[in-house]
Amino acid sequence: MALIVHLKTVTDLRGKGDRIAKVAFRGLSFYTRVLENCEDEAPFDETFRWPIASSIDVNEMLEIQVFNYSKVFSNRLIGTFRMVLQKVVEEGQLEVMDTLIDDNNAVIQTSVSIEIRYQAMDGTVGAWNDEEFLESPNARSEGDPYETDTLLPSHRQSPSKASAAERALRRQEEDEMYYHSDDELLGEGDTISQGSLNARDKAKGKEKKHLHLRFSKGKEKTKGDHKAGKGVFSAMKLGKARASKDDHRKQDEPAVLEAEDLDRKAMRLGGGLDPDTISLASVTAVTTNVSNKRSKPDIKMEPSAGRPMDYQVSITIIEARQLVGLNMDPVVCVEVGEEKKYTSMKESTNCPYYNEYFVFDFHVPPDVMFDKILKLSVIHSKNLLRSGTLVGSFKMDIGTVYSQPEHQFYHKWAILSDPEDITAGLKGYLKVDIAVVGKGDNIKTPHKANETDEDDIEGNLLLPDGVPPERQWARFYIKIYRAEGLPRMNTSIMANVKKALIGENKDLVDPYVQVVFAGQKGKTSVQKSSYEPLWNEQIVFTEMFPPLCKRIKVQIRDSDKVNDVAIGTHFIDLRKVSNEGDKGFLPTFGPAWVNMYGSTRNYTLMDEHQDLNEGLGEGVSFRARLLIGLSVEILDTSNPEITSSTEVQLEQATPVADNCTGKMEEFFLFGSFLEATMVDRKNGDKPINFEVTIGNYGNEIDGMSKPIIKKKKEGGAGNEEASELLQNSSDEEGNDEEEFVSISTTPPMKPLITDRNYFHLPYFDKKPCIYIKSWWQDQRRRLYNANIMDKIADKLEEGLNDVHEMIKTEKPHPERRLRGVLEELSSGCLRFVTLSNKDQNHSSRTRLDRERLKSCMRELETMGQQAKTLRSQVKKTTIREKLKQSQNFLQKLRFLADEPQHSIPEIFIWMMSNNKRIAYARIPSKDILYSIVDEEMGKDCGKVKTVFLKLPGKKGFGPAGWTVQAKMEIYLWLGLNKQRKDFLSGLPCGFEERKLPKGQGVPFFPPISLLYTKKQVFQLRVHMYQARSLFAADSSGLSDPFARVFFITQSQCTEVLNETLCPTWDQLLVFDNVELYGEVHEMRDDPPIIVIEIYDQDTVGKADFMGRTFAKPVVKMSDEEYCSPRFPPQLEYYQIYRGNSTAGDLLAAFELLQIGPAGKSDLPPIDGPTDMERGPILPVPLGIRPVLSKYRVEILFWGLRDLKRVNLAQVDRPRVDIECAGKGVQSSLIQNYKKNPNFSTLVKWFEVDLPENELLHPPLNIRVVDCRAFGRYTLVGSHAVNSLRKFIYRPPDKKAQHWSTAGEIVVNVEPEVPIKKMETMVKLEANSDAVVKVEPSEEEKEKKKKKKKGAEEIEDDEPDESMLDWWSKYFASIETMKEQLRQQEAAAAEAEEKEEMDLTEGSKGQGKAKEKIKVPKEDKKKKQQQQQQPQQPEVLEKKNKQKIDEMKVYPKELETEFDNFEDWLHTFNLLRGKIGDDDDNAADEERIVGRFKGSMCVYKVPLPDDITKEAGYDPNFGMFQGIPSNDPINVLVRVYVVRATDLHPADINGKADPYVVIKLGKTDIKDKENYISKQLNPVFGKSFDIEATFPMESMLTVAIYDWDLVGSDDLIGETKIDLENRYYSKHKATCGISGTYSIHGYNIWRDPQKPTQILSKLCKEGKLDGPHYGPGGRVKVVNRVFTGPTELEDENGQKKQTDEHLALTVLHHWEEIPRVGCKLVPEHVETRPLLNPDKPGIEQGRLELWVDMFPMDMPAPGPAIDISPRKPKKYELRVIVWNTDEVILEDDDYFTGEKSSDIFVRGWLKGQQEDKQDTDVHYHSLTGEGNFNWRYIFPFDYLAAEEKIVISKKESMFSWDETEYKIPARLTLQVWDADHFSADDFLGAIELDLNRFPRGAKTAKQCSMELGTGEAEVPMISIFKQKRVKGWWPFLARDENDEIEITGKVEAELHLLTAEEAEKSPAGLARNEPDPLEKPNRPDTSFIWFLNPLKSIKYLICTRYKWLIIKIVLALLLVIMVGLFLYSMPGYMVKKLLGA
Repeated sequence: MALIVHLKTVTDLRGKGDRIAKVAFRGLSFYTRVLENCEDEAPFDETFRWPIASSIDVNEMLEIQVFNYSKVFSNRLIGTFRMVLQKVVEEGQLEVMDTLIDDNNAVIQTSVSIEIRYQAMDGTVGAWNDEEFLESPNARSEGDPYETDTLLPSHRQSPSKASAAERALRRQEEDEMYYHSDDELLGEGDTISQGSLNARDKAKGKEKKHLHLRFSKGKEKTKGDHKAGKGVFSAMKLGKARASKDDHRKQDEPAVLEAEDLDRKAMRLGGGLDPDTISLASVTAVTTNVSNKRSKPDIKMEPSAGRPMDYQVSITIIEARQLVGLNMDPVVCVEVGEEKKYTSMKESTNCPYYNEYFVFDFHVPPDVMFDKILKLSVIHSKNLLRSGTLVGSFKMDIGTVYSQPEHQFYHKWAILSDPEDITAGLKGYLKVDIAVVGKGDNIKTPHKANETDEDDIEGNLLLPDGVPPERQWARFYIKIYRAEGLPRMNTSIMANVKKALIGENKDLVDPYVQVVFAGQKGKTSVQKSSYEPLWNEQIVFTEMFPPLCKRIKVQIRDSDKVNDVAIGTHFIDLRKVSNEGDKGFLPTFGPAWVNMYGSTRNYTLMDEHQDLNEGLGEGVSFRARLLIGLSVEILDTSNPEITSSTEVQLEQATPVADNCTGKMEEFFLFGSFLEATMVDRKNGDKPINFEVTIGNYGNEIDGMSKPIIKKKKEGGAGNEEASELLQNSSDEEGNDEEEFVSISTTPPMKPLITDRNYFHLPYFDKKPCIYIKSWWQDQRRRLYNANIMDKIADKLEEGLNDVHEMIKTEKPHPERRLRGVLEELSSGCLRFVTLSNKDQNHSSRTRLDRERLKSCMRELETMGQQAKTLRSQVKKTTIREKLKQSQNFLQKLRFLADEPQHSIPEIFIWMMSNNKRIAYARIPSKDILYSIVDEEMGKDCGKVKTVFLKLPGKKGFGPAGWTVQAKMEIYLWLGLNKQRKDFLSGLPCGFEERKLPKGQGVPFFPPISLLYTKKQVFQLRVHMYQARSLFAADSSGLSDPFARVFFITQSQCTEVLNETLCPTWDQLLVFDNVELYGEVHEMRDDPPIIVIEIYDQDTVGKADFMGRTFAKPVVKMSDEEYCSPRFPPQLEYYQIYRGNSTAGDLLAAFELLQIGPAGKSDLPPIDGPTDMERGPILPVPLGIRPVLSKYRVEILFWGLRDLKRVNLAQVDRPRVDIECAGKGVQSSLIQNYKKNPNFSTLVKWFEVDLPENELLHPPLNIRVVDCRAFGRYTLVGSHAVNSLRKFIYRPPDKKAQHWSTAGEIVVNVEPEVPIKKMETMVKLEANSDAVVKVEPSEEEKEKKKKKKKGAEEIEDDEPDESMLDWWSKYFASIETMKEQLRQQEAAAAEAEEKEEMDLTEGSKGQGKAKEKIKVPKEDKKKKQQQQQQPQQPEVLEKKNKQKIDEMKVYPKELETEFDNFEDWLHTFNLLRGKIGDDDDNAADEERIVGRFKGSMCVYKVPLPDDITKEAGYDPNFGMFQGIPSNDPINVLVRVYVVRATDLHPADINGKADPYVVIKLGKTDIKDKENYISKQLNPVFGKSFDIEATFPMESMLTVAIYDWDLVGSDDLIGETKIDLENRYYSKHKATCGISGTYSIHGYNIWRDPQKPTQILSKLCKEGKLDGPHYGPGGRVKVVNRVFTGPTELEDENGQKKQTDEHLALTVLHHWEEIPRVGCKLVPEHVETRPLLNPDKPGIEQGRLELWVDMFPMDMPAPGPAIDISPRKPKKYELRVIVWNTDEVILEDDDYFTGEKSSDIFVRGWLKGQQEDKQDTDVHYHSLTGEGNFNWRYIFPFDYLAAEEKIVISKKESMFSWDETEYKIPARLTLQVWDADHFSADDFLGAIELDLNRFPRGAKTAKQCSMELGTGEAEVPMISIFKQKRVKGWWPFLARDENDEIEITGKVEAELHLLTAEEAEKSPAGLARNEPDPLEKPNRPDTSFIWFLNPLKSIKYLICTRYKWLIIKIVLALLLVIMVGLFLYSMPGYMVKKLLGA
């Protein structure tokens, strides 16, 4: 069924124009081609066809609209024709001619004539062409009659003829059909009667063949091969089926176009079918790829992966909190990759404060860098002898940090956990800053404003956005099943010996798999000697989830006695295999095969490409494939069975079924080599052939591991199917078909010479082919989905590039183009949802497949909605930000399209010379995969692709990789073997196939070569106009460029232009007799690409390569007119690439003209003289070269600076030569550069012809030459100004000039509301001191500084002016700056949220209203912010008399704020020397040999008169009126260096000893003796005065050096400031203008000139009327009136009248003065990055400073402001410990067993217990009560502004000097149990922050645990305000379960005195004089045994051990008696015996 409409003509049109028509039916519309320049008749003569699946209803409409087509604006509708199809349905065929109606339904005279045919259900389908279908005989037995992806909703035969079984099968298939599109043409379940399809009866088995109707997306693919020249789209073959030679198609064969297709193509042609899809300029002719037969070449040649880069990881460990453990001595270990560094140890504290900075430098490839693991671990009591015990650790990979905004985490808390015990929970927090800087990244040290509350740990965790704060432990199971296709990994010598001896043949590889994840490694067992190892093992990692490490590295390694080497590596990116959204899924993968690529497969002992096997760089060959799976299980840590360790485990895994990864299918890869040119000359002498491989198939050299195929044939996935698939129904035919053997290499050929660099292979009309059969699991669906997304992304990218280009070249209506792009995007996304949803539930779909599909569909659906919404918001004004958002879509699409589970391996094309592999190209299999559905088809499938071969591995880095090894035009097709019939359809037509003898006559047998019978002859004209910003290839800093143009096998060169980077060749190159093969019409849209290479000519040696670009010519066939719009072609800019970096632009045009039968006489004549001077060189002809007009270029020559030596000689008499477009001017000669480097004549001019189009303006070259003796000239350096745009002067509009003279404009300087400070600030101003804050932290210091100044004084009502100093002002200003940053961030965040809201809501239609309401508010906010700064001080002054004056603190250099002070004087860097070969142009610094200062002005002549007639116009100065004289001038330069931050450590200990060095001219100030010991954030607070003479000494260098005791001092970093530009700038950067004017105090006016003097000087210079001071505090300048205060207070408080405030107000608003106004530099501090030439591009710290300059001929300025750092104030803190209570009892008494404690209290104030003091011991307390009455005395130095205690001490006994530390003021009290013979036991502690600690409880009872944890609702107090405080506080400690418990209470009194007060009222330590404390009254039980021995003996004997003692005494007596008896017995016996 189909509806066919033939649109014949539209007549009676009015006027002349381009016409286009649109025909619509059932929501699907087709466009005709554009008919150009029609008069009254438009003969469209086109046929459209709608395949339909449900009968047409009699009421349905057909609509035809005719438009006037416009390239730029929207098409204008001429009229519409609508027709109800009732008659058509009845009659089946109808011819109609009728008039059109216009918009208002009025009839117009234009009429249209059409013919309509309707083929109804009765089967009159028309004749099908048999060759449309590839037969799939005996398909039925196999159960898969056709490719199930067919889109035809049902393939039923007419019911009568089908068996029941078949019907069931059909029904099942039907259920799997999916077609749900909006414009449904084929309804579901509709049938197509195929009875009429005369299927031929086969001789064997009289069954009907199933014909495979192929519909796709509701359109039938047919072959619309119109004859040549049938309009724009005629040559686009939409069908993939080729007409066979004899089958001549009739002219009216219907061309079926689909709207979307056509849209795309029309856009590519610059056609626009509706205003919003108009594509204007294309980026380069190549990116707009007209054709559908060629795909785009890739311009960037060099592999960027794998090239090492510089990285710096900087980590600041600030402090730790809540560490688990008792009385620990924590150390933090910072580990990045293999490197470890340690902080110092802090003693006995659970919340150590470190503030230590560590820097790690790396030089590795990005991949390696980002996979490095950063590990922070806290270790308890580590020392030299023992390694300490791990408290907890935290790890994350560097990539996570790098992907953060600004590449950093700032002030975040890392959660520590113990990897050894995962059930334990959290072990504490560590506060850190982490930043990762690559070369060229600059890190903003955030004066970050968003620390809402520093101590809110939970709110500032060290986790990327979107990661939940509560991370759980999880198990990651990586299952390794098996591998296949491994390469040989050891030499075969041994194997051969073995084979000879034992007769066994072994595989030469012993593989095992190693998995690395989150810093841990696991490996499988080794499978000996196996190319196809089987493991079935799983490696288990235990890690926190979600993990902060992005990639799992899976590597097959070969086990070897000596060293194991990697065979191949694969990375699993966890972001791609999981989704964190609320409908997301845990990481899951497979079981799926992953392909591994690496070095070539031939075994060598030392593999030069071993890196590739490690996963670095792009693999150049298939290595193996591995079947793996991944799953994650979240652990329930409360479960007792869980093993708590995180060691990696190896377990057995259950094997998977063979077919789980998909059914084995036979794939067919076909390739044809159409051209091989640009073969590098090194390979030119030996025969060359090409090899194509897919996996191991096709690889003949390195030995196929045969088993793969064998195995798959024998067992494995469905062997019967495989063989039956190939069996044809006729045996003979089948066998032939089956037998074809793959041919994977082209025959060797000897290359011919193209030119001196390149050769080509003489393919001419005989194109070799290759074809390979391979067997893979069928997982095409994955690739199809990726292809659909890729195509959407490609289309989007192309569109966005267009929009960028339009904005850049200022073409009209870029917003329309963007709207079109977004519309396309949203339709593409919805299309994806319908297409991808049809996936049948294969058994082989993994969980990841299903989940990814779901999430992709969700994402694309929302993206489609958002794109729609965004489209409605695109306006001229918002286009830039919407463009940014669209870029986000693009990134997201690219991310989604990357399929993590591989299927078919990539295809490699190798160029072989003499059987050696030389160069390769790698083509992803998805790009050439065939599908019936257009969107799913790979973008290069069945298309001719230009491929550049490159050198493998490291050889390809740098210059070697920039030369093309070979340029191939290759055609590739990959698909299922059974879909093979289409494989030739995309080739250029007009060839005959040459097959192998046995393939003759077999249909679809692949050819081994194609013989082209049709060839066309063309002439190519290359118009090379000019190039700019080329690469400097000579040591002079210039080049001698020429261009080589390659087309097919020819090449030509332009002439060489010497010494320039901006050559204007203006040359036409003609290539005659260019032969192209194929049909004529294909050439028109498919010309091959042209390669242009730029070289630098050297007198000796070969030319240096400088870059290359590609272009596509505009083609004219012999039967076309040479007329607009296509001819003559326009010059376009083409970007030149050198490696991956851009290296300039080429301005050129290319046309390819067919030489018709009449020969060259038909071609447009090459008019234009051959240039006589230049020999036979043809210039670019007139129609193409730009239109020129006369311009005058005025040059201001000011001077030259910093010229370096040339050839070891000093530059003495330099001169500047300016050249532009062949004309130029020379400056006057500087007679003595040393004495005065300025020019004597300031302004010169020359006239030149420049193009009208400003974008085509040639660059202007500045060259400096040194005039030596004997008339010799030496080039010093040169600079090319690439864009003159900013120097073009456009005379002002007459009309616009009068506004400035209108009536008076009162500038209202009423202060606006001040910027509201954060909560704390507000409270201060409300006169209250209760600022709720628990513990301070580093970053708050600024706030405190402010608070000290603000709060305290407010309290004392009359604050002391003398308290305020410059630092008060500085800290207050920093606070304001942070506040503004905070507001900007908030505003930005709000805007972003609003965007998000709009996107999501807009789709519901509410977006617009919302947007309107919100935007103005935001603008207001910004305006307020801009206007607030100046008035801030005044406002707050009104609030309370005392308000600190502020200045401006710039977080960056002053230059960035004021446009480099180039308001009239520009600085041009002079370059010389070659550019280094490493990509990065950081080497530019070394090439700078000096600077030229001057300016230029370009304008059309003649100028309007009124400019030159102005009063005081000096004709000598032209446009540069009123510039100062450039005579030498003496200036006093005063440099104030405030402080440095984040310096790069210079010493081994991770610190530095910085001091300041200042250089200016010959002055060199080294402040070495005042170095600051061991500080990375030193406060210098110094000013330096230097007298200098401009222009000789104008470059100020402020450097920070590191002081070393031995050896020379090292430079840490330096910053350079050009003082001259500042001095002469209109922004008045000599001395910043203060916010207020005062004549005494800390805010004294610094400038010797008062505001009134400055103002009158400015008015005089600007020829302004004024200032006129009026009564009532008004001042008038021109027509602006300002108001302000008029009173001034002197030191004594006397008020007097003054105009200074008024004048100052005007100066603050100077930018509002018409004509001359500009912003004046306020009083400020600027922050400049410090750089070190050894580490280019990486910041080494920052320096805060400012510079004042005072001319010496003016009155001298006052003394410098004192900014020396504040001295800490000396205080004494007296702490009396009165009593303790409820202290836990630790000891069991030796004798009595009673619980008791021998209590004492220890206290200290400074960091590490240096000053610890202990009370005496209260022995044997039985109740936990202790009485002490003991006084500690802690003297300390305190900086109120920073709330820090300052201590100076030597770091170690070896230190040379004392280091100053600043630590928070925290008093620590601990309670201990004293033991005599063992270490004392720690019982508990409390830390009190002296600035804010809870007020103590009145009694011990009321003292609760909350007081210590800060949870209690009690007022916080500061000892610095209260001075004296007494109360009870709890002692806390953690019990075994890590719970905090209360272990005692202490009653203490704190008394703070200043040093003076302490002297007046001294007190003794402990209980001593003076002011002694009385002895405590301790109860008896606490006696001391050695003082009352009797008492204790009595106590012991009487109570406990009475009986024991009695027993012992009795026993002793007994023993003594026995002993005596034995002793005396013998004596008695003798006596008795002897009878004595």
